[in-house]
Amino acid sequence: MANLEELQKKIASVRKAIQSESSGLSDSKTVYELRKSFLDKAGRVGQLMKYMKEVDPSQRAEFGKQVNELKGWALDYFNSLDEKMRKEELNRIYEREKIDITMPSHIRSHGNLHPVTQVRNQLIEVFSGMGFEIYEGTEVENDYYNFTALNTPKDHPARDMQDTFYLSPEFVLRTQTSSAQIHVMENEKPPIKILSPGKVFRSDDDATHSPMFSQMEGLVVDKGITLGDLQGMLDVFVKKVFGQETRTRLRPSYFPFTEPSVEVDVSCFECGGKGCSFCKHTGWIEVLGAGIVNRKVLENCGIDPDVYSGFAFGIGIERVAMLKYGINNIKQLFESDLRVLNQINDR
Repeated sequence: MANLEELQKKIASVRKAIQSESSGLSDSKTVYELRKSFLDKAGRVGQLMKYMKEVDPSQRAEFGKQVNELKGWALDYFNSLDEKMRKEELNRIYEREKIDITMPSHIRSHGNLHPVTQVRNQLIEVFSGMGFEIYEGTEVENDYYNFTALNTPKDHPARDMQDTFYLSPEFVLRTQTSSAQIHVMENEKPPIKILSPGKVFRSDDDATHSPMFSQMEGLVVDKGITLGDLQGMLDVFVKKVFGQETRTRLRPSYFPFTEPSVEVDVSCFECGGKGCSFCKHTGWIEVLGAGIVNRKVLENCGIDPDVYSGFAFGIGIERVAMLKYGINNIKQLFESDLRVLNQINDR
């Protein structure tokens, strides 16, 4: 038979072990592990019950009572210790992550739209204000819409492999957004007034040309449209983009899909038309091509050229951006050099 006084000493030693072994704990995880070692079914507190059968029957109730008191005390002790450790852990996190609001803030740079996007948006806003609707065609185009319907003959140099990206004998990466006007004229009846911005592709690469660039095609078809209507619209356009003092002039040119065709110049906005290095001392800067829609193009789309006429124009968006922002190499618009882009912000 086990002596009750000796068993009470074992109970006291377990209580003392809990207190001593918990004194060096620093976080809730180690508290949890120590708690398991004492209070789990096979823990040191539970192991005391194996002495029950050795205790005198008259003293078993008292022994069991003292073991249960130890277990209750241990539960409260570990719960209290766990709460204390969790508070200390939170305080350490707060100290580590707290922000001193009296310190100066980090200066964060603000992004802005790419120059080409800025010019594209500005041109759309200008022409939308004149009643143009936006139509965006597809970048992969049928040979018919890209060339044939636009009155470009089979032997025209623009069809050469060195100028056009052919995907197959029938399909190409569009070389101009002019193909969009064919789709519109086939599906809509005059009056038509559309603006078609988008990417175009040509096998060309130097300081002022890129294999991929942005273009904006404009088309107006109605009764009685003349070259004077074209110049009047262009006068409004250049004043809004390059300044109120800017003037336009038309020079004869040739495009298969317009007749007559013109190159459009604007008076130099650097020198006011007096002549400087920017305009090569001519006082004028070429900005776009335009003309009256060729009768054959109207006929190809089922529009009677004896009843309706129209004008079309094509603007290189990178060309306008380079002129407006003084960029002399088109590659600067594609390299995303922040030293260049940060200087350009019309917002």
